[in-house]
Amino acid sequence: MTRRHAAAVLGVLGLLVAITVPELGSGAWPFKPGSVDPKGPFELLVRAADRQFEEAVPRAAALLAGLVVALAAGLLLAGRAVRPKLAILVCALVIGALVVPATLLQIGLRDSSEPWYHVNDSTYQIDLAGELILDGENPYGRDYRGSGLERWYPAAGADENVPQVALDHFAYFPGTALTAAAWRLLPSPIDDYRMLVLLCTLALLAAAFLFDAPLHWKLAAGAALAANPLAIRAAWFGTADAPSVLLTVVSFALVARSRYLLAAAAIAGAVLLKQFALIAVPFLAVAMLTRAVPRPVLWRAGAVFAGIVVIGILPFAIADPGALWDDTIAYGAQTYRIIGYGLAGVLFEVGILDDRFGSYPFLPLAVFLWLPFTAWLLWIQRRSSRLWIGAAGFAASIFALLYLGRVFQNSYLIWPLTALLVSFLLAFSERDDASARS
Repeated sequence: MTRRHAAAVLGVLGLLVAITVPELGSGAWPFKPGSVDPKGPFELLVRAADRQFEEAVPRAAALLAGLVVALAAGLLLAGRAVRPKLAILVCALVIGALVVPATLLQIGLRDSSEPWYHVNDSTYQIDLAGELILDGENPYGRDYRGSGLERWYPAAGADENVPQVALDHFAYFPGTALTAAAWRLLPSPIDDYRMLVLLCTLALLAAAFLFDAPLHWKLAAGAALAANPLAIRAAWFGTADAPSVLLTVVSFALVARSRYLLAAAAIAGAVLLKQFALIAVPFLAVAMLTRAVPRPVLWRAGAVFAGIVVIGILPFAIADPGALWDDTIAYGAQTYRIIGYGLAGVLFEVGILDDRFGSYPFLPLAVFLWLPFTAWLLWIQRRSSRLWIGAAGFAASIFALLYLGRVFQNSYLIWPLTALLVSFLLAFSERDDASARS
């Protein structure tokens, strides 16, 4: 790598450190367990944090990451070139220092107290869903009172006047429950689902290497994928998008590499893990059409996608199709209270909507606004014959859908951000291909 290329990578790493440190670890749930007994593999980390989620621990690690960047910059200035292995090592160290400590501290604190402390309610429910599957029970359509989840809300200081509809719904697609069941087979506290989220977050750096872009851009984009503030917070706070995000990134890379059956399998897995990945499917399909993929290959890719999705969903659909629909689709569109500052939140704030639990016309908005907008984006992608435009269209489409939704959590922004970074990598890949052909 040239010094200029290495400087670009170090600049991205330094920027990630600078924007992450001031907020890292902030906004944690105010848990006050009666006792914390440090134990397990993260005992020393729990003791170092004085038996509480102390922001100083992850922030100190993040500042050490900044020191690594500074030392690497000194080495850069001292030489004329940088070995690629050194650049990769620096990226791995910085990303690890930003992402890992806060997550392991949360997991260690939970292991040292009770399972409803130092965890997010969604992650706790995912763990419970995995245990239910291992016991041969259906996680959908259940009353989660008595499971321990009901103890999480008072422990987190939740408003007692707000109905906790998660006690009556499991909002995740079957892939999440199935992976949680497999993950629960691991020894405690490694069986905490956030450990899987952490590993998938770190793996986003490796996923960037699947793209045929220059090494320095793969390192820069991979660092931004794995260590942006949204991804870092998701890992320790307990937002379980990373497994699906990772597979979505991999699916675009595989299409770019003409590995269409593997791409279909990857995006099918992503859909099973998170509903949002569905929005990427038409953009990937159009990408295959514009690349003149032979019709038999297209049919096989479609069969692989459909087969994996059906295999994942069918057992739960047979067990209770109504519960599966109500929990995963109707839950977000109709049941949950209006949150955030998407369109629904704005309408509530200005007084057009007067009840956060009242009706909201999401379906008409999706049909008459989002669908035509997405069709237009797909038409643009079809005309351009560029995969990077498809990824950019995916970013625009999913942001529009999320904005129109009843709920707009800040964590949702990881999806359009990831799609934009994928578009960036694909743009460089396709530019290099065009240069080679000329």
